[in-house]
Amino acid sequence: MSKVAVIQYPGSNCDLDALEILQKIERKGTELVWHKELKREEYDAYVLPGGFSYGDYLRAGAIAATSPSLTVVREAADKNKPVLGICNGFQILVEAGLLPGAVLRNSGLRFVCTWTRLRVETTRTPFTRLSEKGETLRIPIAHGEGRYYLDKNEVQQLEQREQIVLRYVNDQNEPSDDSNPNGSVDNIAGICNEKGNVMGLMPHPERASLPILSPDGQAYGRVIFDSMLKSLNRLSA
Repeated sequence: MSKVAVIQYPGSNCDLDALEILQKIERKGTELVWHKELKREEYDAYVLPGGFSYGDYLRAGAIAATSPSLTVVREAADKNKPVLGICNGFQILVEAGLLPGAVLRNSGLRFVCTWTRLRVETTRTPFTRLSEKGETLRIPIAHGEGRYYLDKNEVQQLEQREQIVLRYVNDQNEPSDDSNPNGSVDNIAGICNEKGNVMGLMPHPERASLPILSPDGQAYGRVIFDSMLKSLNRLSA
């Protein structure tokens, strides 16, 4: 039976939310693992949750990226295992070099907590395979450093390689300045590595995985976790 690890760092504060969804809603064998205790690659998928690891000192995710746990996560990624970084987890994956680019201070220089609309740009990842390309998801954000940056040539490469997974969009399902909550380049909300098995996103799917938590009663965030676990089932079959 496959197992998932939710990695806990000093300052993680969305770890229990992710654990709750995976254990009690998805009913998947999931363990909360303190980062120093993750010493060998023994799980089938890894989730790096949101929060403020090490108080976001230096840069968000910078100190956590030096944790020995990232060696284990890198080994898992090399074996094509799913690795999901949510908000601070995304920042850690970028700082560790597992995902390209940088995550900077919001363009408005303020913490932003709001619901966003996201357009699914690709279904080739283990985290979006149960969604449809062009589908709109409503998932909240909560961050002060969520502005994804990459130069234009590299953004074009991401586009060509289908590494842009999610974009912030408006009511017409189109990227726009008004729908971009943090100034991310090209309205990018989530990306993956070239192989597609490592994904980072600033929105919080664990906060949109129960109908009661959503403004319109739809558990949009579940598709991220459902897809990941479906992928695990296929790998273990």
